[in-house]
Amino acid sequence: MQRPTDMSADQARRVTCPTCGGDSVYAPSNPYRPFCSERCKKRDFGAWASEDFRMPADAPPDDQEFGDPKLQ
Repeated sequence: MQRPTDMSADQARRVTCPTCGGDSVYAPSNPYRPFCSERCKKRDFGAWASEDFRMPADAPPDDQEFGDPKLQ
C-alpha cells in the first residue's frame, strides 16, 4: 500500500485554490496547500486579518437599541 507521502505529482490530489481558482496540488510536497502558491496563501491571510471574511449577524448596528423594533 502506498502512503500519501510517497505519491508522485501525477498521482497527487488536485484541488481548486480558494484564492485564485487555479489548480493546486494537495500533497505534502506543496507547503502552501490548499493554496497553489505563497502569494495566494498570503492574500487569503490578509483578507482574513482585515476582516473581509465575515459571517452575517442579527445584531443591530451600534446606534440602534437591541431587540425587535416592532416591540418597542
